[in-house]
Formats: sequence, C-alpha cells, structure tokens
Amino acid sequence: MNRLLDKVAIITGAASGMGAVEAKMLAKEGATVFLTDIHEENLKTVTNEINASGGHAYYKVHDVSNEEQWNSVVEEVIRVAGKIDILVNNAAILGDLSSPMEERTVEEFNKVLHINLTSHFIGMKSVVPLMKKAKGGSIVNISSIGGIVGSAGGTAYTASKGGVRLLSKGAAIELAPFNIRVNSLHPGFVDTEMNKNMPNYEDFKRMAIDGTPLNRGGKEEEIAYGVIFLASDESSFMTGTELIIDGGNTAV
Repeated sequence: MNRLLDKVAIITGAASGMGAVEAKMLAKEGATVFLTDIHEENLKTVTNEINASGGHAYYKVHDVSNEEQWNSVVEEVIRVAGKIDILVNNAAILGDLSSPMEERTVEEFNKVLHINLTSHFIGMKSVVPLMKKAKGGSIVNISSIGGIVGSAGGTAYTASKGGVRLLSKGAAIELAPFNIRVNSLHPGFVDTEMNKNMPNYEDFKRMAIDGTPLNRGGKEEEIAYGVIFLASDESSFMTGTELIIDGGNTAV
C-alpha cells in the first residue's frame, strides 16, 4: 500500500481488461487515477468501483488517436489534480488477424499503428511539458511480447508493438536529462476480453500456454504489478528498458 501515494496517473484503455485492473491497483497504492477510453459506461463502472473502495478516480471519454482529445484530457487532469506524475499508455487493438497478408488493407494496417503506436507518441507529447516543469515523471508504454518476437497473422500488431519498444527507448534517452523515465512493458499471453475476440481463440490460447515454460497464461494483476513498479520510485534507476512478464515465453 501507498507505493504511489500522492502520485497522479493517466491510464488509457482503462474501461476493461488490463487497463481497468491497472487503474484499480494503482489507486490501491495511493495514486489519484484518471481513466480514459472510448467506452463510457464501462469507464463509469470502473471509476465508481475505485471510488467506492476508498480510492480517488476520475474518467474521461477519449479517443487516444486524437491529439485534440489528448490535450483536453491533460487540461482536465491539471484542473482537477494540478499535476501529472505517471502516464500509462495502455490502449490498443489487435486489428485483422484472420486474413492473409495480401488481403489486408493499408487502411487497416495504418489504423492499428495509429491506435497502438502513434497514440503513445501523442500521449507522451501531451504530458512531457508538465513533467519537465515538475522535474520528473514516469511513462509506462504497454507493448507486448509481440514487440519482441514475431507471430504469424499479426503483422500490423507486432509492427506497432515493436515500434512502442523503440519509441520508448528513444524517448527515454531524450527525456533522461529532465528526470522523466520511459519504459516499455511486454506482457505474454493474458486471458483478456480483447484476446477472446481473436479468431480461433481456443487454439491460440492452447498454443500460447504450450509455448510458456510456466505452463499457464498470465493474470491481469501480474501485469499491473509491473506497471506499479515502473510507475513508482522503486524503479528510479530504470529507463529505456523492457520489462517482460511472459512466464518465460520469449526465453525459449
């Protein structure tokens, strides 16, 4: 408890899945959390749950691919809380995983990159001036083991997640003089609602677990503990690196 006391955090894609769990657990550690997503009803539900359990949470409907909406989110956070200590760029989509590469459209490819990668840049761009003014901050960009190794069918997704990894490294070097840390977090297979929408999901799940030395999928809470660590002062000498939480999948 209180590992993030008096910290203010923005978490995108927080209406469900890993983002919702991250928001709840950051709030339990003392952070004031601002949840954003495009799904207002779910956002409201998660926010109310946090507040009912004694946390401090707010929400704003937010399309992460829209720079004007990012500016609006930041303005709201500053109005309510006065500062931004933590940004968790969590929002993402899978894109088309069912069609052969030659049948996928450039528009679909660019959509995945814009939501999964460009949004991280926009988010960082939006909060960095305030973090510079405060002389520090922590940015956690959620990537994937798909940003470490390739996978058939997910070319746009893996390209976007690999981009997140190197975007984080570049930003970490640029922002280090301002005591702003930037790290990427790479979950392995987690049984989330987003994953359940994949074609042939049960086959994919079985294959993912078979390829994981710990012989199971991860839990959303296990990923959130990594976010807490990277967001907190416990990781104050970490920047520009990858935290891989995958049960050993990429070690094989």
